[in-house]
Amino acid sequence: MWSQRAVVDYGLARRATLTSLLGSGPITREDACDAHPYLLRAARHHGEASTSECPVCRDEQLRLVHYVYGDELGAYEGRVKAPAELAEMAHEHGEFRVYVVEVCLGCAWNHLVQSFVLGTGAGSDVGRPVRRGAGRRERTTGPAPR
Repeated sequence: MWSQRAVVDYGLARRATLTSLLGSGPITREDACDAHPYLLRAARHHGEASTSECPVCRDEQLRLVHYVYGDELGAYEGRVKAPAELAEMAHEHGEFRVYVVEVCLGCAWNHLVQSFVLGTGAGSDVGRPVRRGAGRRERTTGPAPR
């Protein structure tokens, strides 16, 4: 993905959950297969098909759901976006974080797979110190006036 950085892979946490679930650990199937109805709906209608099968039920192919979060996104923060939309957004915004969740529509298994930062790298000026006059520093409250 264009400009993908600060990648966090949650594979070890996923593996630990599955080991506990499929072994004699404290995690039960009810604990692990507890996808919220909104997450299941997002996976069904907006999720990207994965090549992996569900590690729990082994009946369904997993779906990947991409959620976006960032100060610059405003009303679009917390929404589900398709990979093509992410590439477009990466050229339009300075910085935002993407969370990828794998979901099984059959048994409701869900786990955070990865997170990463996208964007042009040009940060927002909101909340950053700006020099005004003879060395005075003020905090901005929004975009600079033009």
